[in-house]
Amino acid sequence: MTTFFKRASVAVAACALILAGCATQPEPPRMAGRSPAQPPIARIETPEPAGLVAQASVFEAFMRHARRIDPAFGGPSDVAQALQTGASHEPHELEAGMIAYAALAALQEPRFVAAARTGGSDLARRIAADPQAALILPGADAAEARARGALYAEGAALSGEGEKVKHAAYAIQRQAWAKAKVPDAAGRLSRVKRLSTETYQPAREDPAELQMSLAGAARRGGAASPVVARGVALAALSALGEARQGRSLMSEPRTTSCLHMAKLNLYQCLASAGPNYEDVYCLGQHAMIDPGQCVVEATQARQAMGPQIRSRSQATRGASAGGMG
Repeated sequence: MTTFFKRASVAVAACALILAGCATQPEPPRMAGRSPAQPPIARIETPEPAGLVAQASVFEAFMRHARRIDPAFGGPSDVAQALQTGASHEPHELEAGMIAYAALAALQEPRFVAAARTGGSDLARRIAADPQAALILPGADAAEARARGALYAEGAALSGEGEKVKHAAYAIQRQAWAKAKVPDAAGRLSRVKRLSTETYQPAREDPAELQMSLAGAARRGGAASPVVARGVALAALSALGEARQGRSLMSEPRTTSCLHMAKLNLYQCLASAGPNYEDVYCLGQHAMIDPGQCVVEATQARQAMGPQIRSRSQATRGASAGGMG
């Protein structure tokens, strides 16, 4: 996992073009979740989705690998490997991937795609300047619901798995290895910081995993958040063949702050941690729950503030609350 996040190659992006598409029939709104019975994503004939696929894969791949962290830790090496997985994302790249992922979900709405394609260069300019302009297109409500549901499912799943890892920090406290000090704690923190700056390296399975992730996400109702609006706008620009004009849409201030705060939380927690079980706590709370919650909040019209930096007493005392007996 140490080289998991490096820049996606053009070749992989191109071969993944098939993923960005629209469903053949619209569906009624429903709550977010995963539905394996949904049909595969159909191809959408525009020149831009391959770039969106490459960016969205950054987001989907990190969320997938992080939520698969096994809370059944058997020793320090398991904890160290899990920390590498949880740290392996660069916040700016992850945020851009989140918005691209929302755009691919919106592109599954055929009525919205058809409406966007008729807008021409004037519509592209208006959307690039103001993403809200995309929300008045026919089918935009359904495209929003798809984008919101896809993001919500990913964020909620990661936070839920993070809770299991956090619980493991309490469960392992009576084991001798878990109470032992982390060896080379300074080196461990340096490695985590380095991994947090590395960019995405695609894997062979990423296109299929991205397809399954998008096909399995259900719609979710609600008002458009800034991130969802950016995703829908980017989808419209892609349908117009003008996705390059959407570069300014790839970040949103509150989400940027939330993801960076989650990283700072992780660094501070690890800098304060002593025994291995405290590293498990830091992993569950700050490498999984916090970024997962950032994604969930990114689907909400009124976002709460991102995770707050915790002091040593808050971070490590929380993991010790179960007691050693």
